[in-house]
Formats: sequence, C-alpha cells, structure tokens
Amino acid sequence: MTQAKTEHKATGYDRYIDWKKFLIPLILFAAIIAMPVPDSMMKVGSEVALGSKLVRQNIAQQVFNSDYADLNQWQGQTVQLMEACVNKASFGYDNFMKRDVKWAKKAGVSTNKTNLEKAKAEAQRLGKAAFESMLQSAHKLKKEGVPVDQLEGTDRKRVIDAGFQVKAAVALVAFVVGCFLTEALPLPMVAFCIGIIGMLTGILDRETIAPLYWSDATWFIMGSLMFAVAFVKTGVDRRIALMMFGRLKTPSIRWVTLIIILIISPLTMFMSDHALAAMFLPIGIVLYTMTTSAMGEDDPELAKILMITICMACNLGGSLAPSGAARNIIMMSYAEDMFGVTIGFGQWMIYCVPFLFFVMPLTWFVINWRFKPKFTDLGPAIGYVKSQIATEGSGWTKQQIVSVTIFLLMLFSWITENNLIYSLTGIRFGIGVLAVIGGLAYILAGVVNWRDYQTGVDWGVVWLYAGAIAFGRILTSTGGAYWIAQSIIDLTVPLGLGSGLGLFLSGNVITAFITQLMADGPACAAVGPVTLAMAGLVHPGTSMVPFTAMSTAIASSLAYCLIIGTPPNAIVYASGYLEQKDYLRAGAILLVTNLAVLMLMAAFYWNWLGFPGMPGY
Repeated sequence: MTQAKTEHKATGYDRYIDWKKFLIPLILFAAIIAMPVPDSMMKVGSEVALGSKLVRQNIAQQVFNSDYADLNQWQGQTVQLMEACVNKASFGYDNFMKRDVKWAKKAGVSTNKTNLEKAKAEAQRLGKAAFESMLQSAHKLKKEGVPVDQLEGTDRKRVIDAGFQVKAAVALVAFVVGCFLTEALPLPMVAFCIGIIGMLTGILDRETIAPLYWSDATWFIMGSLMFAVAFVKTGVDRRIALMMFGRLKTPSIRWVTLIIILIISPLTMFMSDHALAAMFLPIGIVLYTMTTSAMGEDDPELAKILMITICMACNLGGSLAPSGAARNIIMMSYAEDMFGVTIGFGQWMIYCVPFLFFVMPLTWFVINWRFKPKFTDLGPAIGYVKSQIATEGSGWTKQQIVSVTIFLLMLFSWITENNLIYSLTGIRFGIGVLAVIGGLAYILAGVVNWRDYQTGVDWGVVWLYAGAIAFGRILTSTGGAYWIAQSIIDLTVPLGLGSGLGLFLSGNVITAFITQLMADGPACAAVGPVTLAMAGLVHPGTSMVPFTAMSTAIASSLAYCLIIGTPPNAIVYASGYLEQKDYLRAGAILLVTNLAVLMLMAAFYWNWLGFPGMPGY
C-alpha cells in the first residue's frame, strides 16, 4: 500500500508576499489615516482622554464642594468608588450600598473597609434620588465630553491625540481584516504588524507592547499545543479516536462529524473550549492521516471538514452555562451592577441551553454541505488505527497513561484555579501559566523532549493569537470598539431596530461583528455596557435587560469567520490544513443561521417563559 504524504505545513507559511493583494489592506489603512478625524471619533476621543477627569471633578464638586485635587485620601477614594459606578453605568443607590472591598479592588480602587463605609455615609447623606441623579449626570457628562474647540492647552492636545488614536484603531481593523481575507502576507506576520502599527500611530509604546504579546492567553495557546504534541507522540489520539468511532458500523464522514459535534459542544458548557480544541485536534489529524495512508493519496477537503468541525463545535456551547466562559460572568455582573438584576446559574441554563439543540444540527448540516471530501468512508482509517493499537497491546501503555493523567490534572487545575488553588496557595497562576506547567510536566515525565515541541508546536499560531490579544486591547483602550458599536447603533435605529426584537437584533449584530475581531471576553467587556444600556433606556425595568445580557454573551460566541476570533480557531489552524477562507466557507453561513436561531429563541421561547419578577418587553 502506498503511503500518503502525512507531513503538512500551514498553507500560508510557504508563500511569499503577494504585493498586488497586499496593496488592498495598505490602501484601506492609508485612506482612513489620511481622512480628517470625524466628529464621532473626536467625541469618543474626548471620553477616553478626559472622561475620568470630568467625572471625578463633577462628583467632587457635588459631594464635597471642592476640586478633586484638593481632596484628602478617603474623600478621593469616595469619588473613585462613585466613578467606578459611572464607568459600569451602575447608578443604583441600593447597589452602591452593597459594595465591598473586594468589589472595589476589582474596579481598580485601592481602599479599605473604613474608607468604604465613609463613602457609603456620604451617599446616604445625599439621599437615594440625589445620589442616582448625580451619577447619571456624571455619566452623561462623560459621554458628551467637551468639544475640542472649547479646550485649550494640554486638554486640547490630549483629545486631538485620542481622536486620532480612535481613527488609527479603525484603520488597523481595516488593515487586519484585509490581510486575513487576501492572505497576501503570512498571518503570523500580520500579528507583528499589529504591534508595529500600534507603535507608529502612538497607541502603544515599547513598555506596553511586549506584555500584550506575552499574555496569559498566549501562554495557554502554547501550552495547549504542547498537550497535543504529547497526545500524538504517545498515541493517545489513536486510543481516543478508537473509543469514539471504533464501534460505528458505517464510519462515514457524516457520522464522524456528527459525533464530534455531539460530544464537544455540550462539554464546552463546563470545560474550557481551548482545552477541548487542543484535545480533539490530534484526533482529527489522526483520522485524516490514517485515511490518506490507507487510500494512498491526499484529500485536503477531508482534512478541512474534520478540522472545521472541531473548531465550530468548540464555539457552540460555551455561552450556555455560566461555567462555560468568562464572558457569561461578565454579562451577569453587568446586569447586576447596572440594573440590580441577578441571574442565577440554573436560570441562565434554562434560558440558554435550548439554543444548543438547534445549532448543533444546523452546524452539522452546513459543514457537510460546504465541504465535500473525496473519501467519505473512514472505515479504512479506523481499521488502520485498530491495527496500530494491536501492535501496542490491548492495554494502555505507561506513556499514554502518564499523558492522560497530566492532562486531567491540568484540566482540574484550570477549573479550580480561581478558587481552590488560589485559596491553597494564595497565588493566581492563570490558566496560561498552568498550561505551560503541564507542558513542562511532560518533559519532566520523559514523555516528550524539546525537539518534539520545537517541531510539533506551530509557533506561528502562538504569535498569531498573541497579536490577536494586542489587537483586542488596542480596540478597547482607544475606544475603537465602542465607536464601531455606536456606529452600528446609529445605522440600525433609523431602520426601526431601536426597540423590541429590533433592539435584540441590533445588539446581537454589534456583538457578533466585534467578536470576529477580538476574543469573546474583551468583546463582551467592550460591547456589553452598550447593549445593556440600550435595553435599559428603551425598555426599563423589563425582562429585556436580563435577556440582553444572555443574548450578548451568546452572540459573542459566534466567532466563526476569522482565525483570531477565538482560541479554538487559532488552535485548529495549527493543524496546517486550513486557510482563512475555509473559516468563511462555513462560518459566514453559520453566523447568519445561528443569529437567526438566537432571534427566534428570544421572540418565542424567552418571551413565553418571561423573567421572574419582571414584566415582558
């Protein structure tokens, strides 16, 4: 039997630059940079540059009848605590009176219990109505800012610079999306371009750029790929593949993709989607390599359908339980901070889990429609795996047991990192550091050596996602993400999409667009206050508020179209079998269909179920 070529490198890595295609993102970037800064961008720049100063000064005058600079320590902390409420659009007096030192720390205010009680006493002195009115007026002042022509000196320069940075961030979006769609430049180099452009435009400096690229998320991607290397070397991928598909009487590609979706998608409600992508990536690779080895020729389309199935399955269920992703907790916190609406763990699942029952078959159908492999019978691959395992013996080898044990220990540590491990050690490791500890554990256990990591880990993908983290930070820190969200609102409201289901659609479209460009957590952090504020303004005190929190979290998981949208996209790209256009082949359709499912669920299921203690919208 002729052996198929199994070594495969990422398609874009072997290409040289295509200057004709590269001119497209360059021209887009240059055109945006050359245009005058629009008033809408200057307004956002004013909020970014002077918002904190205006809010603090306004609150200091109303509470203490003094300039902020002249306040003593506890008075300054009181103003900062109230400013934190303004930043979260949380104007409720009752909410403020429930704040504790832990909340203050998360909000970036260094205070103690004594000073916090003094702050609450000042709020009590003002009274509920006056306190809430003060915060709302401070929030309005922050959003409106001060027109640049009314400013002088340093403040004027700061606003002009901040307005330019908003424009630069939007130009960077055009450049990055253009590079991804044309693939004119190797994608890891696009990641480096993000940092270079950030420095050239004054958004970043040399002190801030390096930490952005070497974040906890980057470490997690690196550690996840190390796990995959260990699974492949020890043959754990073959064992798991046989457990999943070995009993199928007809192991066709349709059955295999269905099983992958049915297994991965529900697990993402309770396990990290990053870890699942890293775990199942070797399984997809082994199914492909064994099939082509058995058949004697390559079938790129088969590799694509297996990889994209793993990728999309990892993106389906994470928003359907609070434990699935940080974005869910972010939206739950926003709903409580801004409106005092508490959404319980079980409540979240009752409202959101039905989404999965509809999108799983849809995802399976779209993927099998868009990808047509030449080899649809994976029986030879399963037989090949069985024959290889037979040579190892019926039981698991020592190396395989060690590999799985290390992985399970790391999985347990990821789940408990924020509570159990922190309480025992007093150290917040972060899931990225724990992932690299797992990679080190494989070395210490003698499972792999450094050469395995050097050749088996796609370091281009590590840097690609590092660039994605920097990209997301640029969009949020400059106000670029907020400007894009606000621009979409300005376009949709005149179309009658400013209330009811139209408001849901507007918010979901905003979130779905932003999450293609940055990780889901930062997307929720940037867009969540916008969508919730819209809901609270148009439908105050109704179930629109908690349902908007849930729909925003779900929409942020629809990162199907770009490699940088979510870690599973980047991890699966490391297989080397996918191009950017392959994500669009299925992802563009799934984005529309799954948004439609979300809208139908809001229109019928959520509306029928209602939210306890709140009228419908």
